[in-house]
Amino acid sequence: MPQSDLTFAVPKGRLLDDALPVMERAGVVPEAGFHDKANRALCFATERPDLRLIRVRAFDVATFVAHGAAQIGIVGSDVIEEFDYSDLYAPVDLDIGHCHLAVAQAVGEEDEPISSHVRVATKYPNITRRYYEKQGVQAECVKLNGAMELAPSLGLARRIVDLVSTGRTLKENGLVETQPILDITARLIVNRAALKTDGRVADLVESFRREADARLQAKAAA
Repeated sequence: MPQSDLTFAVPKGRLLDDALPVMERAGVVPEAGFHDKANRALCFATERPDLRLIRVRAFDVATFVAHGAAQIGIVGSDVIEEFDYSDLYAPVDLDIGHCHLAVAQAVGEEDEPISSHVRVATKYPNITRRYYEKQGVQAECVKLNGAMELAPSLGLARRIVDLVSTGRTLKENGLVETQPILDITARLIVNRAALKTDGRVADLVESFRREADARLQAKAAA
């Protein structure tokens, strides 16, 4: 009985730009249409006849893989931590997409003491609640999918929890980072059941592991 095609989920946005060279060195090469910025398709062929790519939002990558709709994918460790899917396994740190998750507040309020209850605007309510619970603080999370930086100035929440790379966006919106929460890199993720039952998934994991190890060795030798 022929095996069904494998589905590899990748995230839209800047992380994908970093991931593409890694994918190609690991043997996952998309069709030409994948690189066309005007192409609105979500599913693409690759040079492997048994492997297709889907391009979706980062949070959806984890959901597709955890539920077995895709067998393998690439996503930031922030997404893995936020959802904590039991059917998701992250065997390879790809050492790309470096940033961190942090608390930020309006400039001038960074020394404000934390009370027993805080309201926080964030796309990461689960990580945020766990972070504050460890400090004995109850966090009321206002879920936003973007424009987090507006929340303090508009009175929605005095604190935000968001991804920080250079800090430029915070600065331009009158905010300052006050507490780092989590360092983030991109990870290769797989569906646990697919890894156990389909040797092609295990082979892809090894290809990405070899690629990551080679870059690490080259960096150490430089």
